[in-house]
Amino acid sequence: MGGSTARRDLLLKLQEAAQAKWEDAKVFQVDAPQEGGNKADKFFGNFPYPYMNGLLHLGHAFSLSKLEFAAAYHRLCGKQVLFPQAFHTTGMPIKACADKLAREISTYGNPPQFPADEEEEEPAIDEAPHLGAEMKDPTKFGGKKSKAAAKKGAGNTQWDILKMSGIPQEEIPQFAESAHWLRYFPPLAKRDLTAMGCGIDWRRSFVTTDINPYYDSFIRWQFWNLYSQGKIVKDKRYAVYSPLDGQPCADHDRASGEGVGPQEYTLIKMRVLKLRGPLAQLEGQGDVFLVAATLRPETMYGQTNAWALPEGEGLNNEIYVMAARSALNLSYQDRTPETGKPHKLLTVKGQDLIGLPVKASRCGAGGRVFEDREVLPGRRMDFVAQSVSSPHTPHERIYVLPLLTILMNKGTGIVTSVPSDAPDDYAALMDLKNKPKLREKFGVKDEWVLPFEVIPIIEIPGFGTTSAVKVCEDMKITSQVSHGQAPAKTVACQNDTKKLAEAKQAVYLKGFTDGVMLVGPYAGRKVSEVKAVIKEEMIGAGEALLYSEPEKTVMSRSGDECVVALTDQWYITYGEQEWREATQACLDRMEVYDETTRNSFVHTLGWLNQWACSRSFGLGTRLPWDPVYLIESLSDSTIYMAYYAVAHLLQQGDMYGEAAEPVVKPEQLTKEVWDYIYLGGEEPAGSGIPNELLARMRLEFEYWYPFDLRVSGKDLIQNHLTFCLYNHTAIWSQRPDLWPLAMRTNGHLLLNAEKMSKSTGNFKTLEQAIREYSSDAMRVALADAGDAMDDANFEHTTANGAILRLTKELTWIEETLAAADSLRDEEPSSFLDRVFDNEMNIAVAATRQAYDRLLFREALKSGCYDLQNARDSYRFACGPEGMNRRLLLRYIEVACRLLAPICPHTCEHIWGELLRRPGLVVNAGWPQAPAPDFVLQRAANYIDNTISNLRKAIAKAEAPPKAKKGQQVETPPKVTRGEILVIDRFGGWQAVVLNLLADLINPADNSFPGDAMAQVLSGISTDPSVSGLNPKAVKQTVMPFAKYKLEEATKGGPRVLDVKLPFDEAALLENNIDYLRRALRVQDLAVRRVSYEEQQASTDQQVTAATPGAPAALFSG
Repeated sequence: MGGSTARRDLLLKLQEAAQAKWEDAKVFQVDAPQEGGNKADKFFGNFPYPYMNGLLHLGHAFSLSKLEFAAAYHRLCGKQVLFPQAFHTTGMPIKACADKLAREISTYGNPPQFPADEEEEEPAIDEAPHLGAEMKDPTKFGGKKSKAAAKKGAGNTQWDILKMSGIPQEEIPQFAESAHWLRYFPPLAKRDLTAMGCGIDWRRSFVTTDINPYYDSFIRWQFWNLYSQGKIVKDKRYAVYSPLDGQPCADHDRASGEGVGPQEYTLIKMRVLKLRGPLAQLEGQGDVFLVAATLRPETMYGQTNAWALPEGEGLNNEIYVMAARSALNLSYQDRTPETGKPHKLLTVKGQDLIGLPVKASRCGAGGRVFEDREVLPGRRMDFVAQSVSSPHTPHERIYVLPLLTILMNKGTGIVTSVPSDAPDDYAALMDLKNKPKLREKFGVKDEWVLPFEVIPIIEIPGFGTTSAVKVCEDMKITSQVSHGQAPAKTVACQNDTKKLAEAKQAVYLKGFTDGVMLVGPYAGRKVSEVKAVIKEEMIGAGEALLYSEPEKTVMSRSGDECVVALTDQWYITYGEQEWREATQACLDRMEVYDETTRNSFVHTLGWLNQWACSRSFGLGTRLPWDPVYLIESLSDSTIYMAYYAVAHLLQQGDMYGEAAEPVVKPEQLTKEVWDYIYLGGEEPAGSGIPNELLARMRLEFEYWYPFDLRVSGKDLIQNHLTFCLYNHTAIWSQRPDLWPLAMRTNGHLLLNAEKMSKSTGNFKTLEQAIREYSSDAMRVALADAGDAMDDANFEHTTANGAILRLTKELTWIEETLAAADSLRDEEPSSFLDRVFDNEMNIAVAATRQAYDRLLFREALKSGCYDLQNARDSYRFACGPEGMNRRLLLRYIEVACRLLAPICPHTCEHIWGELLRRPGLVVNAGWPQAPAPDFVLQRAANYIDNTISNLRKAIAKAEAPPKAKKGQQVETPPKVTRGEILVIDRFGGWQAVVLNLLADLINPADNSFPGDAMAQVLSGISTDPSVSGLNPKAVKQTVMPFAKYKLEEATKGGPRVLDVKLPFDEAALLENNIDYLRRALRVQDLAVRRVSYEEQQASTDQQVTAATPGAPAALFSG
C-alpha cells in the first residue's frame, strides 16, 4: 500500500465516501410514522449533551460510542432509530472561563505576557458578594480575583488552554465574551461527531440557555409544572457555595469536589476561664470561647481535656477562637454581623493555648476531626489553648493539651477529647500520661493530665462502658505518634494510625446504633434516640451552635475554595417520600445492565435531598416566577430528551432556533401548547400554530417516548441521571408508560493505561483521534476498550492494529472476489464446509446476544476476531481441495453486517463497492442464520484440540532425553508415523455419573435442579465403582467430570450425556485424516478403535489414560 500512512489514508477516503452516501440518502433523519406505528419497531437512544467549553475528546467519544453502537445495531436490524444530539451551555463553566480570560488579558495584556513566577495572593474574601444584598442582573458576573489567581486559576491559564485546543492566537481574545463560546464550539462538536460516523438526526440538535428561545420556553414550562406541584420551594438551606461567584456551586460548576455536600457539625463552646498570653488583650470584651466541631455531642459527658495543634497559628472571630477557614464558613451561615466578612481580632499560636483552663458547655465536647496526615509546621489556623470547664463531667475545669494529628482543613482547629469513646483521644491521652518527655517537650504540667481518668458515659454491647479503652487494648494500639521524628515532622505511627482508623470505625457506628447512655438525664436510653435531643438542648441553652462545611475540599471553576453558606433560594424537593417512592418504582422496572449501576442509583435515592436549582450568575433560563434567578445547569437537563421529539419542527434544523422564516414563533409556545404536546391536554385555542403541526408534534412525542436507552458515565448517577428519573416521574406522574426504559453507565476512559490529562500531554481530542487512526479504527479501539463499570482503556496499539486488520481484510475480500470463479462451487457438504458454515451461525447468534446486552467488546470478538479466525482455520484446513465459493461469499456478507455497527464506513464500502449490494449496509438487516449446531461445534473443537494435543505429544517424542553428566545423548528419530487410539465409550463411575445427570436434566430447556451436583455426589457415593475411595477422594475424582458434563449438557442437551460421544469419534478422525497429516506433518497416520473392555485390560499407560474425546497416540520414526 505504499507509505506509512497509506492504510490509514485509505480508511479516511472510505470514511468520506460513506458519509457522503448517508447524507445524500438522509438515512439518519427519521420521523414518527403518520399513523403512529408500532412502538416495538422503534429505538430512541440519547446521550447527555456535552458541555461546550471546549472540543470533544476521546472520553466523550467512549461514552457516546455505547449509544452509537446500540443505535447502529437497531438500525441494522430494521428498527426506526432516533439518535439526536444537543449541546449544553448552561451554568457557570463557560462564564467562568470567559471571565478568567478577560482578567488575564486585562492584567497581562493581549497577548498576555505572563510572569515566570508570581507569589500567589490570598483571595479577597471581603470583596465576595453579600448574600443579603440586592440581586443584580444574573448575566453580569461580579467576582474578583488576585492577579496570581487570575493567572493560575485551577490549572493552566485560560489563554494557554484555548491555545492548546488549536484555536489561533488572534482569535483567542474573542473568547472573553461568553456568547462567543456558544457560537464557536457547538458547530465543531457537530463536525467531529459527524466525522466519527455517528448516526445522528442533526435536524433535532439545539443549544441550551435563553439564546435559544424555543428550548428556553420548554424549560420554563417544565419548571412551572414542578412549581405548581409544590416540588420547588424557596427556603434557607445549607449549600456548597463559591464566595467568588457569590452563589451556590453545584457539581457542574466545580473544578474539583464533584458530589461533595455540606457536613453538619455541632460547635461546642468552651469558655476560657483565665485569659493569658495573647488572649489577655481580649479582657473586658466579653466571654472568650474555644469552639470545637463535633459529630457526637452526646459524648460530652466524658470530656477530660481539649486539644490544640502546637505548631499552628490562628485567628479569633469576636469571642470565638477557631481556624480562619472555619470562621469564613461560619460567616456565611448567619452567625456574624456581616455575611462573608469574619472580623479578625487577633492571631495566636497553638502553643499559646497549651494548658489554658476552659469550661465546656453543658454537655462538654466530643467531636473527632482527626485524619492520618502529617501536619506541617507554620500552618495558619485559628485557635486558643486554655483551661475550660465541663459542667456535666466530674471536672470543674479541663485543660487544653497538644494533639499532633489535628487537621486544619477540617473542623475548627480545636478538638474536644472524650477518651472513653474515642480511640484517638485515648491513645493521645495515654501518650501524655505515660511519656514525661513528651509532656516536657510541649510544656505540659502533670496536673493538667495525670489527675484526669477515663469517664464511662456509654455502654456498648461487646465493648463495655469504655469502648475506646477496650478496642485499643484488643488491637494492641500503643501510641498516637511515631517515635524518633523531628518535632515539626511528627506524624501518626503508620501501623497504629491504621489500627486507630479501624478502631474508630468499629466503635462509632456501634455506639450510635446500640449504645446506651450511662450518665445525665437520659441515662438508660439508646444513643440513637437521644443524640438529636441532647444536641437541641445544648443549642437552646447557648452552649453550642450548628455549623456546616464541605465534606471535602471543593474548588469552583472560578478558582476559589468553596464554603457552606445558608442560602435563601429555590430548591427542588428531591427526597420527598411520595416522589422518591415513585422514582424508586421507575428504577425497579428500568433496565440498567449492571447491578453495580442499580446499587448506585439506590444509594443516591437514599441520600439525595433538596437541591438548590437557582443561581444568581451564569448562563441559562430564568425562573419564570422569579426571573431574577437563573436555573442551574443540572436542573435544566432532566427531561430535555422529550424536547428532541419536536425540536426539528420548531427550530427547523437551526440549533440556535434562528430559522429565517420560523413556522412557530417562541411566544406562541404557551403553557397550553406544551400541555397539549406532552401531557395530552386540550387543543389550545388561538395559539396561532396550525392544528396539523400541533398534532404532528404530539404524534412525534407519543411515538418516540419513552426513550429506550440513555448512556452516560457512572459519575452522573449521583446527580443528573437520578434527577432525570425524578423529573420524569413528576412531569408524567399519571403516565408511567412514558418513564425511562433503560440507562447504561460506564467508567472513565484511560488513554494507554494512564489518566487523560492535558497537562501531561496524555490527551486526545476526538478530531485528533479521527485524523490519526480514521473513525473506524478508532471505533474498534473504543469498542475494545471495555464495557464494565471499571475504567476502560483506549490503546494506541489497538487502534493502529485495527488499521492493519481492516485494510488487510479489504485486500483479502478483493482478491477472493476476483478469484471467485476458480473456487469450488457446490453445496457445502464436507465436514470442513459444515464446520465453517456453523461457525458463521455461531457468530451471528453470539454477536446478536452481545449487541442486545450492550457488550460491544464481546460483539467485536465474536463478530470480527473469532469469525476471522474461523475463516483462517477453514482456509488452512481445506488444503489443495480449496474453499467453497458459496461459503466465502456468505462469510463476506455476514462479516460485513456483523461489523457494520462498529465499522460502518469500511462495511459500507464492502457492501456497495465490493459486494455490489443495493442500498446501504447501515439498514441492510441482520444476517439470517439457523441456530448453531452444538454437536458440530464440539466435533470441530475436538479436531482442533486433538491436533494441539498430538503436536505436544510429537514434540515430546522427538525431544532428546535429559543427559547425565559426561554422557552423550542420542537424538530420537523424527516422527513420521502415528496411530490414534479411540476409546468407544465411557464406563465405570463415569458412566454412572452420566446416567445420573441424564435423569436430572429437563429436556425442555436443558436445565438442571439447583442441587444437581449434590444429587450426583449422593448417587455415586454408594456405587461399587468407587467403593475403594474415601468420601474426599470420591468428591475430588467425580465432581470435576460431573460439572464439565453438566455444563456441556446445558448447551447441547441430553444427547451429550450418553456414554458415547454425540458424534463418531473414530469416523470423524478418519474423514479428516488428510487434514491431520498436514497439520501434524507426518507421512502415515491411522485410527484404531479400542473398546472399553480392551482399555481396562491394557497395561499401556497411554491407553488406560485415554477417554472418549481424549484419544491416545503411539508414534514412531
